[in-house]
Amino acid sequence: MRTTISIVAAAIVATASGLLSIAISAQSPATQPPDFSGVYRPINAVGPPGAGRDGPRAGGPPAPAPGQPLPPPTRTAPLSDGSQGRSPTAPQLTPEYLARWQAMSKSRVAGSSESDNTAKCLPPGMPAMMNMAYGMEVMQTKDKITFFSELNDALRRVYLDGRKPTPAILDDPTYAGYSTGRWEGDTLVVETVALRDNTYIEGFTPHSDQMTVKERIRFTSPGILEDRITVTDPKALVKPWETVKTYRKMTTPPEDQLREFACAEGIEHAR
Repeated sequence: MRTTISIVAAAIVATASGLLSIAISAQSPATQPPDFSGVYRPINAVGPPGAGRDGPRAGGPPAPAPGQPLPPPTRTAPLSDGSQGRSPTAPQLTPEYLARWQAMSKSRVAGSSESDNTAKCLPPGMPAMMNMAYGMEVMQTKDKITFFSELNDALRRVYLDGRKPTPAILDDPTYAGYSTGRWEGDTLVVETVALRDNTYIEGFTPHSDQMTVKERIRFTSPGILEDRITVTDPKALVKPWETVKTYRKMTTPPEDQLREFACAEGIEHAR
């Protein structure tokens, strides 16, 4: 009888211990997703669309002095007009979309800014928005993460609550698209659909309305955020295009704050 009672008591203790261990594990900070909140500046951005193809650089444009406005969007820079051909790392286009790019290049070489969305004060769109040439602020809650770009005050939201885009949303594409995400350990996995086809993948590389963007976003070290981007487009791209963007979290003024980026055309009309 004592043996039976001892066995039962031991089982109860073991069960209670196991439940306590599970509860403690569930509350452990190690199982919680990281907090991306904060203001970031790019480490390897190539500048806003149309800002040139000068390769990686350490950080974005310097923060303006207090009271000074941000520089307005500029027309296409000489090295981004396509006159030097396409970069070997640029997305590989199908013949139809390569012809479109060549037509835009010819127009840009002639001095036209017709294909420069930034010069028109339009949002940069995805994935170009993640160049974050002037910086971005990340605002994180349990159900969504919001990315706010200083360039043209562009905004996108990543929903984390399991919602899916409805047919109405898919039929109404936007510049930022519709982004849903989930956590895989410390990595945020994001898929973006419903993107307008009058934006560009990077530079002025065109895409179709079938483009989708997948991202894997994580901290690679304290304060360093990495975004691994994969762009898929069965109509415009020969194969998926991949790129990696990295950002540094700002902790001291004035770098840790963004400023309004009023469009140059808006300022002109307000005079």
